[in-house]
Amino acid sequence: MTTSNQSRNLSLDVLRGLTIALMILVNTPGSWSAVWGPLGHAHWHGYTPTDLVFPFFLFITGSAMYFSLRKFNYQPSKELHIKILSRVAIIFLIGLLLQWFPFTKSFDDLRIMGVLQRIALAYGIAAIAIIHLSTRWLGIFSGLILLGYWALLFFAGSAGDPYSIEHNIVRQVDLAVLGKSHIYPYMKPIFEPEGLLSTLPAVVNVIAGFWVTKAVNMMKDDQERFRKLISWGIALLVIGHVWGLVFPINKSLWTSSYVVVTSGWALVVLGMLVAVCATQRGKSVMEPFRIYGTNPLFIYTISWLWVSIYRLIPVPMSGSTVGLNTFMYESWFLPAADNIYLASHSYALVHVILFWVIAWMLDRQKIYIKI
Repeated sequence: MTTSNQSRNLSLDVLRGLTIALMILVNTPGSWSAVWGPLGHAHWHGYTPTDLVFPFFLFITGSAMYFSLRKFNYQPSKELHIKILSRVAIIFLIGLLLQWFPFTKSFDDLRIMGVLQRIALAYGIAAIAIIHLSTRWLGIFSGLILLGYWALLFFAGSAGDPYSIEHNIVRQVDLAVLGKSHIYPYMKPIFEPEGLLSTLPAVVNVIAGFWVTKAVNMMKDDQERFRKLISWGIALLVIGHVWGLVFPINKSLWTSSYVVVTSGWALVVLGMLVAVCATQRGKSVMEPFRIYGTNPLFIYTISWLWVSIYRLIPVPMSGSTVGLNTFMYESWFLPAADNIYLASHSYALVHVILFWVIAWMLDRQKIYIKI
């Protein structure tokens, strides 16, 4: 296995690209009523491969933080605090504007939280903790978050069923602080999957990404990286699943067991990518995913806008008017496929390819859009 600096972090770049590609794949099916189980979210407790995507995004956010904070020597300063808070505000605002687009909805009904909003807040809290706390205290901080969150949900939720969708404290906080009209409207009963309180344990996913990237860059060769990442990942998976017996693994609640399990999977996948990227052939195979990860925030944003825009474009079909997305799916993909599931995910795969082409064009021109 190679030990070059380029190879050392290539696996992280590939993980970022894989995450973005999978995010687009699961977010753009032709029909939400035709989604294969592994490409859909768990209804409540438990998890699917799709439920790994968001925590992986947070993990790679922490990974990127290792490099962005290095120029400040990981020490607090006025300049760095301004940089962190500015980035939090910009990412949060982008997320809010995406929720509001095309700006026809009343602000009284605008969903406040969302994917980018959670990333912004988790990044900000993690970054402040990293530059102010020693490694030991950062570990204690992370542990206190996970254990404290467990205790809070258990004792503050309704007796007998504190982790149910109706009776958990996470839902009660969001309803009280954000208000019913400002949270995600598509779950029954109404529930905000990117809520305020549940963003706190997500901070640990970001810190995990920072820690792992720091450790990977201190290891002497790829054999050591592979061995330690896999062993650490398996250990976290065992701990997380055992913990899940008493504190259910749940993405919507972002339970502490879910944080541990998803961090474990991130380490296992990263370890496997280290092995693959250690060979020239492996690098060539993974190159498309490296390209996909070069402009993650930009690609995510334009994919959201693209889907939002073409749903608004009216197209005549069978005597009525439908959105362009429905027209393309039902006129092109359904007739060409053997079943609706194949058609639905073929439609999503075309989107994955489309946005890869955009990422490739930007990478070819050395255009990297960062905040």
